[in-house]
Amino acid sequence: MMGNARKYVVGLVQMRMGADPEANFASAVRHIEEAARQGANIVCLPELFRAQYFCQREDIRLFDLAEPIPGPSTTKLAEVARKARVAIVASLFERRAPGLYHNTAVTLNMDGAIAGVYRKMHIPDDPLYYEKFYFAPGDLGFQAVDTAFGRVGTLVCWDQWYPEGARLTALQGAEVLFYPTAIGWHPAEKDEFGAAQYDAWQTIQRAHAIANGVYVAGVNRVGVEHGDVEGNRADGPGLEFWGGSFLADPFGRIIAKASHDAEEILLGEIDLGLIEETRRNWPFLRDRRIDAYAPITQCYLDPVNTWTQDGEPK
Repeated sequence: MMGNARKYVVGLVQMRMGADPEANFASAVRHIEEAARQGANIVCLPELFRAQYFCQREDIRLFDLAEPIPGPSTTKLAEVARKARVAIVASLFERRAPGLYHNTAVTLNMDGAIAGVYRKMHIPDDPLYYEKFYFAPGDLGFQAVDTAFGRVGTLVCWDQWYPEGARLTALQGAEVLFYPTAIGWHPAEKDEFGAAQYDAWQTIQRAHAIANGVYVAGVNRVGVEHGDVEGNRADGPGLEFWGGSFLADPFGRIIAKASHDAEEILLGEIDLGLIEETRRNWPFLRDRRIDAYAPITQCYLDPVNTWTQDGEPK
């Protein structure tokens, strides 16, 4: 391993959200400051950390939670970044224009400057995850940005199921892929499907780490939520967010993992020497057949019989 390779530490904040957005913001700041005290250089918060997960229902009043970027949250977080001397990845509900909103992750450098803005590209529409009502798909593409400590990429929650996003971000030099997340169990499904759902979530992200030779961080929330925002909540049993935040190394090994039910700060070292060593031994980027991948831009490839009955190509 390259003994003189650059290293830095990431901090993953797994937290619980209540009905008061300002209290949630204050809690996030405390977690960032604590992560910095423990040695973190880059700190990532969960998806939409300022509120309980409100997309459990379609309610036009909840657009009032959105804010511009730059805006109040980025201004406050910039001050935190400067004082704590950390870079911050923060997921926000962006009001871009009247009637146009995004699920957006902002990367702030340790001087408080905005290093990058990423708008969530893949928008789900599932029971209790009605995000298409609130968010337009991102239009800034996949991107890696430089911080004072390293080059990182951020994708958001539903993006984590798509290898294309991870690959395109890694190809731009990202050393870490951060996935701020709000994912959990439907209570009625947990006993039967819960373990398999969490395993699939972790496995797909570990696969991104392996396929691209990068570190991958999944940063989730915990607690049972009904999308309660100042007393306005969704009907039904709510969602149980499964926590389990983790950091995987470039070989897919879990080097830090949180519980399923408690607030935690995970710390993990990013070692560029390990990225180099892993890619030398498993040169997946070298062996890509970019000349053969054009069909990936199509929605679906209809089956076509390209062989004769004698087994010869047509």
